Amino acid sequence: MKARFVHSMAAALLTVATAPVTAQSDFECIIQPRQVLEIRSPIEGLIQRVHVDRGQSVRRGQVLATIDDSVERVAAEGARHRAAMTGALQAAESRVLASTRKLARVEELVASKFLSAQALDDAQNERRLAEAELQEARDGRRLAEIEFNRQNAIIRLKTVRSPVNGVVVERLLNTGELAEAGVGRRPILRVAEIDVLHVEVLLPADAWSQVKPGAAAQVQPATGGPSRAATVAVVDRLLDAGSGTFGLRLELPNPGHEIPAGARCRVRIEGVALAPRRAASGSASGAPAAGAMSQPGAAGTSTTAPTGTSPQGSSVAPRPGSAVRPTGS
Repeated sequence: MKARFVHSMAAALLTVATAPVTAQSDFECIIQPRQVLEIRSPIEGLIQRVHVDRGQSVRRGQVLATIDDSVERVAAEGARHRAAMTGALQAAESRVLASTRKLARVEELVASKFLSAQALDDAQNERRLAEAELQEARDGRRLAEIEFNRQNAIIRLKTVRSPVNGVVVERLLNTGELAEAGVGRRPILRVAEIDVLHVEVLLPADAWSQVKPGAAAQVQPATGGPSRAATVAVVDRLLDAGSGTFGLRLELPNPGHEIPAGARCRVRIEGVALAPRRAASGSASGAPAAGAMSQPGAAGTSTTAPTGTSPQGSSVAPRPGSAVRPTGS
């Protein structure tokens, strides 16, 4: 009788382990912003005004902060004035015209043998010098225009704008403080992009072959509300051997910023279903665990053997799809 009991229990365990699973599985996840940006000024300067505060939604191109640009505006005005100056250019053009006429008269006199060749060389050199001065005047005017454009570009950089649609996470500097440029310097603001959220999930290694990029999923935020449709964007190709898991990233549209970033959630991915792990002992109320079998005992009583435990008390932990070798009587 004992041998028949062990054989029956092993057959039941094998049936449970190899039964096909059709129900999809839910997994724990966390919702994160697409990216968190540290907003700094590209040019060092004194903060004139910070236009936004923590928790405020911002749009791409919106002015976030203004750096004092009074010095740059004065330099731009000087460059603009130099670019508009025409005195040096007109003087150089007049010298070129005068030297050209003088050279023509000298050439006539040299041809008539009234002047020497030295006089002709001097007139030619004078005209070349006048032409060089004219070119220098033109170059100076062009450089003034370039300097004017450069100062205007610096002034534009003193206006810090949002590069993304998002929300202000933290305000670190205020009006009157010094904004420093460079990596590692204290930023003015931190802005999180939440138009599209990232949902990070850890799945068992058994599910790796079941997940493909582009697969549909349903995300249920822990904050409540209806489930939201998401799409698998990234499937890690490197599994963690220690935990037997791999990472997954989903993209969750959030156009109205209705879903808060940082919330926990549960996700159900289309086509991913794993066999549930069954308890190794009965419930606290004394009821037998799922899959438990009864063995007739003495005096008409029955002895309950939980799934995965032999009558002798030794643990039996079959893996899904593996047979259980029955013990002898």
